[in-house]
Amino acid sequence: MALTDYTDEQARALVNLRQRYDAWRDAERAFRALPYDLRRKRVGPYAYLYEIRDRSGNGTSLGRWDEEAERRLTGFKAEKAAAKDRLAKARARLEEGGRLVRALRVPMLAAAPGPILREADCRGLLDGDLLVVGTNCLVAYQQEAVARFDVADETEDFDLAWAGEERPDGAPVWDLLKAVDPTFSVNTERGFQARNADAYEVELLVAPSRAAALARRDRPRPIPLPEQEWLLLGTPVDQVVVCRDGSAARIVAPDPRWFALHKLWLADQAKRDPLKRRKDRAQGRAVLDAVAQAMPHYPLDAAFARSVPGELASYWRDWREGAER
Repeated sequence: MALTDYTDEQARALVNLRQRYDAWRDAERAFRALPYDLRRKRVGPYAYLYEIRDRSGNGTSLGRWDEEAERRLTGFKAEKAAAKDRLAKARARLEEGGRLVRALRVPMLAAAPGPILREADCRGLLDGDLLVVGTNCLVAYQQEAVARFDVADETEDFDLAWAGEERPDGAPVWDLLKAVDPTFSVNTERGFQARNADAYEVELLVAPSRAAALARRDRPRPIPLPEQEWLLLGTPVDQVVVCRDGSAARIVAPDPRWFALHKLWLADQAKRDPLKRRKDRAQGRAVLDAVAQAMPHYPLDAAFARSVPGELASYWRDWREGAER
C-alpha cells in the first residue's frame, strides 16, 4: 500500500501541537491540584480559615484565624490567580494550534472522543491505565508514520482497554465518564458498554491478566478476552492528534504491529459482524504496510517473527509473503 508523506508544514504543526498540548495539560493538572477555595469564616465568636471543597461551600477547617492563616490565604489567592492565568494562556495557544493543524488537512479524530481523552489525561489515566483500542487508533498510527494511508477510520463508538496493573481506589473509569457527560449510563444488556443521551457508546475491554486490576466498584464491567493480551505487548504509540472540531487530544494506542495482527485475526472470527470483518482486514493490512514502510522503530524482523504466537502465525506469514511479492 502506498503512503502519502505529510508535508514539512504538517509535520512541524503537529510537533508544535504536541508542545502546546503538553503545556495545557500540565497547567490544567496544576490548577486542579489547588484547593477549590480558601476562605475566612466566622463561627460564633471566632474566625477560622476554611478549605472549601465545592460550589456548595462544603469545607474543612484549617484552624483558628491568625497572622499565619492570613498569610496562607493571601498566598493561595496569588497562586491560584497565577495558575488560572497560565491555564488560560495555554488553552488559547492550544486552540490556535488545533485550528492550524485542522486547516492543514491531516487525518483527524472524530470530535466525540476528544473530551473523554482530555479528561482521562488530566486524571493521569493515559499514563499506564487506559489504552485506546479499535479504529480510533488509526489517526495515531498515521501520525506515528508521518504519512497518510487510505483506510476507513470513522467510528460512532469508542473502545478503551484497561491496562493498569494495580487495582485503583474508587471507580476511575466511571468517574471519568460521568465528569465528561453526566448522562452516561451502563447499557443493561451489555454491561461492558456505557451510553450517553446522544447514544454515543463507550466500551471497556480488558485482558485476563489485567482483570483483577479493575476497581471493584468501577463501571462498565468488561468480560476478560484472551485476545486483548496481544494489545499489551510491545511499545505503545503516544500521539497528540487533532479532532474534527479543532480541539486536540492525546491517544495512547497499542503497538501497531500487534494491533494489526489482532485486526487480521478478528477478520477471521465467524461471530464478528461481516461488515466489520472486512474493515478489520483492510485496517490490519494497512497498518502493517505502514509499519514496514515508515516505522523502523517498530521492527518487523526475525526477533519479532519469533515472538508471534501460534494463533497469529498464519496472519503474519500471509502478510509477509504478500509484502515480499
